[in-house]
Amino acid sequence: MAISQDAQYRGELREIFQAAIQRADPSDALRQALPEKPGGRCVVVGAGKASAAMAAVLESAWPDVALSGVVVTRYGHAVACQRIRIIEAAHPVSDCMSEMASMLALESVKDLGPHDCVIALMSGGGSALLALPRSGITLADKQALTKALLRSGATIHEINVVRKQLSDIKGGRLAKAAYPARVVTLAISDVPGDDPGDIASGPTVADNSSAAQAQAILARYQIPVPEAVRQVLEQPREPVRESDIRSEVRTIATPHSALQAAAQMAEKLGYTPLILGDALEGESAQMGIMMAGIARSVKRHGLPVRPPAILLSGGETTVTLGSSEGGRGGRNCEFLLSLAVALKGEAGIWAIAGDSDGIDGTEDAAGAVIGPDTLTRGPDAGAFLDAHDSYSYFAAQQALVITGPTLTNVNDIRAILIAPEDP
Repeated sequence: MAISQDAQYRGELREIFQAAIQRADPSDALRQALPEKPGGRCVVVGAGKASAAMAAVLESAWPDVALSGVVVTRYGHAVACQRIRIIEAAHPVSDCMSEMASMLALESVKDLGPHDCVIALMSGGGSALLALPRSGITLADKQALTKALLRSGATIHEINVVRKQLSDIKGGRLAKAAYPARVVTLAISDVPGDDPGDIASGPTVADNSSAAQAQAILARYQIPVPEAVRQVLEQPREPVRESDIRSEVRTIATPHSALQAAAQMAEKLGYTPLILGDALEGESAQMGIMMAGIARSVKRHGLPVRPPAILLSGGETTVTLGSSEGGRGGRNCEFLLSLAVALKGEAGIWAIAGDSDGIDGTEDAAGAVIGPDTLTRGPDAGAFLDAHDSYSYFAAQQALVITGPTLTNVNDIRAILIAPEDP
């Protein structure tokens, strides 16, 4: 039986999405980026959704090196290791295991010498997973601030500025604790612009953020500030400078490289790919409206590319809940529902969007797929969009993309398919 065009296009979008994730797999990229084997001790530390998988690759690549250390990853993302301790903790809001992992990481790099080496394995999610509040601040204080910031619509860079100023491990402080040992960071970027200081909030990277910047961000988004946090931010401390550490960062996978792989798959399937950017930010719902306009231009005018085409983009959008409790769904599902509402059932346009780590927000789906019939297959899409309940809408349609943890993270992958013009 011939496959329907709808099923064909949905299947091709999943292939494109999977190609992007596969490019970000740490296995080959990490091996190629390893430094020379150290002559002294080698301590491994790490944090992020991909960090345990990275640790397993490192152990396999260096079977004859006496590795030790600790890596923390999200619950459900652990990979068995023999020489490196793997800890699971909470994401996106830290828990006591995040705090314990941070203390163990700092302890593991103490008393190292100039001939010793620290391999730091950092990936998306590391900011929450490696959490050590500054003296005078409790974990509960940081949890409350993180929850408020995540609901506020603040960018990931802004959130990380606050995190660094309230942490005794972020913003280069892990590398400073390891000095004079050499620190080589192998990073998988999940942040717009691939700034190493934003990947896991840069625990091994010199930092130029300030307490004043953190205070301004909290004021801008009207975040309630616990008294203990206010007092700490009023006592600025010296930042970690390049001269305080011996640190090198090697980025082994990025959103751009993942989009390039998606583009290659699109070409293989017979489409003209167009990468619109790998660092797009803004409100998910507004991004959906904007992308709908571009998709229509492609379909109706052949601009900026003629169909059949695939529009690709990456980055990290936001969902501002404000005082609303919100329903179920992350930024990718919200983007897709907004896109579907804006397209109003326009013929010839399908789309997929998902988080490359396999988890959109806090749900079990990476994202979803939409097509021209999306609005007719469910109840009032606008009401679900207003309630930030996109997951429920797509779950009812069986349109969710469920991959499970992918053990990598290069942020969101979005692909819009504009079908060939009718003959």
